[in-house]
Parts: sequence; C-alpha cells; structure tokens
Amino acid sequence: MKRVFSLLSVIAFALVLALLLILYSPRDVKASKVTITSGGRPTDIDAEVADNHLERTIGLMNRESLGENSGMVFIFQDEKMRSFWMKNTLIPLDMIFVSEGLDIVHIGHNVQPCGTDQCGHYSSVKPAKYVIEVNGGFAQKHGINVGDSVFIVLGY
Repeated sequence: MKRVFSLLSVIAFALVLALLLILYSPRDVKASKVTITSGGRPTDIDAEVADNHLERTIGLMNRESLGENSGMVFIFQDEKMRSFWMKNTLIPLDMIFVSEGLDIVHIGHNVQPCGTDQCGHYSSVKPAKYVIEVNGGFAQKHGINVGDSVFIVLGY
C-alpha cells in the first residue's frame, strides 16, 4: 500500500509540475501591428495577439510595464458585447473596443489595476470583435476617439 501511495504521489507531482510549466513557460508571442487613424493621423501599436481562450484569459496579467507603443489585441470569433476585468493586472490600461468593421465603438480610459478578488468589469457599450489594450492614457495622448478606424496586420 505504501508503494502505491508513493507512485500516486509521484504521478500527481509530475502532473502538477507539467501544468505549472505550461502555464508559466514563455509563450510563443504572436505579433501584430495595429494602426489607429484619428483625424488623418496614424498611430502604430506593436501588439501581442491573444486569439484563443487561454491567451485572452491571461491577457496582460502580472506585467509590471508595457512599452510606450506596445499593447495586446484580443481577437474573438464573433462580434458581441465584451466585458473585461483587471484582476492580477498591475498597470493602468486603456481598453479600446473595436467592431467587426474595424471602427472604435468604445474606450475604457485609464482603467486601474485590481488587487482584490472583487474586481469590477469594464464592458463595451456596443458589440466588439476586437479589444486593444494599451497603457493607461494612451488614447488621450494620441487623440484616439470613438469612431476612429483601426487596421490590424497579423504576423508582421
């Protein structure tokens, strides 16, 4: 019985270790270039791509900083109302909600990190297929507004 228990313990430990390695190992970062045009002025963002459930769930969690013109673009299969939260996010973010037609439909400005288990949700006011997260204050600094157009180039 003692030997069976030891074998089960080793198997359980190996499974937990494998799961931790998967969750915390460096991910293959998929890159995109996002260009937002506001008032005829383009603003380029070097964005990581989150296009599956796991990547969208992790998002920008536990990042201590984000490059000045860097961010993440969340890509969904369909256009619908989107809701995000800031659990385990360490830096303020702007959340730019984008329609399937690539127009900005809503901006959550300077959304603050949440350090508790009771984090609020930040939702689009219209359906969105994409959400772009950038440093808090980015949209205001670059004059980005609802109605501006977005261009996304994947895998550049």
